[in-house]
Amino acid sequence: MLNLIIDLILTYIGTVTFGVLINVPRRGLNLGGWIGALSFLAYRLCLMANLGIAFANLFGALIIGILSMQAARYKRMPVINFNIPAMVPFVPGGQAYQMIKNFALGNVSEAISFLLQVAVIAGSIAFGFLLAEMVNRVQARLMVRFSSRWSHENRHNPKL
Repeated sequence: MLNLIIDLILTYIGTVTFGVLINVPRRGLNLGGWIGALSFLAYRLCLMANLGIAFANLFGALIIGILSMQAARYKRMPVINFNIPAMVPFVPGGQAYQMIKNFALGNVSEAISFLLQVAVIAGSIAFGFLLAEMVNRVQARLMVRFSSRWSHENRHNPKL
């Protein structure tokens, strides 16, 4: 449990630091750090539940995508200011390094194993962002539909 808390704190710091490196405006850094930490928590909980690395990355990316869109609306900033820094903990850098190292050493079968891991993780992240976009579009349509109904009903009901 202590390791998870330390990992979440370090993920927050890493997300905020990467946001500073890519010039995210100051007013978006804290919220971006929280998005990174919460999505990493979802990722780690999926791994603890033995749901697999592909599902964990997909779910983490889905959380990033949904929260980033909400944060962008709230802060009136581009969504990329939130989702790129929050995605940093999910990048399969270790597997990519092992893949290149094993190719260079001539361990082709081991390298291909790492290549497949990188492909699965990258695909899961991409699919998670795609699902998040779909969820946010459905939410936006529902908000428009119900807000127009609500305002239409209230125009004709003077008691409200």
